[in-house]
Amino acid sequence: MLSRLALVSASALKSSGPLGAGLVQASRSIGTSPQSLAPVPPLPEKGGQVRHGIIPEELFQFLYPKTGVTGPYMLGTGLLLYLLSKEIYVINHETFAAASIGIVIVYGIKKFGPSVAAFADKLNEEKVAKAQEVKDLATKSLTEAVEEEKKEQWRAEGRQMLFDAKRNNVIMLLETNHRERLHMVTNEVKKRLDYQIDVQNLHRRLQQEHMVDWVEKSVVKSITPQQEKESIAKCITDLKKLAQTAKATA
Repeated sequence: MLSRLALVSASALKSSGPLGAGLVQASRSIGTSPQSLAPVPPLPEKGGQVRHGIIPEELFQFLYPKTGVTGPYMLGTGLLLYLLSKEIYVINHETFAAASIGIVIVYGIKKFGPSVAAFADKLNEEKVAKAQEVKDLATKSLTEAVEEEKKEQWRAEGRQMLFDAKRNNVIMLLETNHRERLHMVTNEVKKRLDYQIDVQNLHRRLQQEHMVDWVEKSVVKSITPQQEKESIAKCITDLKKLAQTAKATA
């Protein structure tokens, strides 16, 4: 039911003329038209061309194919005469005042317009220069900030490498300390083993010396005085024989 009413109202508005078409277009564009993703053209830096100070050039170009060169002027003149003949607009003292003011305004624009425009352009250029200077300073500061950020990132990467090197140094120090302790333990164990070996050697030497002393004492005790005399006599005889042998060989 609502869709039928909408269709009927839309068709009625379309049939009512340009105003109805405009209302239909407005009713479609309010909250129902899809969002356009087309790029918006940039605004012109300067305004369009005009004639006689206020009449757009587009109006003359629009009427030229149909009315020729004098068409816009005849349209304006006919419209003015129509307004005056139908007394839609009545000429009174306000009209002369407005005409006088308009003449003064046109004279002022023609007389002082270029200098005012040059002054306004100068002010605009100064504002643009200041804005450009602020933009350049901001760009320079942002560029320096980017470079500083890159340096900080580079330093952060170098800090990571430094931490890795310090970590490796700590690991090497721990390994060195471990090996030193192993070497110290090895030396201490070797010293203790050497001590045990020296103790055993000393004990063995003492046993040997005691055994030698015991054997000597036993042998000395076993020799009788007669055997001692005989052995001394035999030794003397052997010495004499050796002396005679030495003299014979000499």
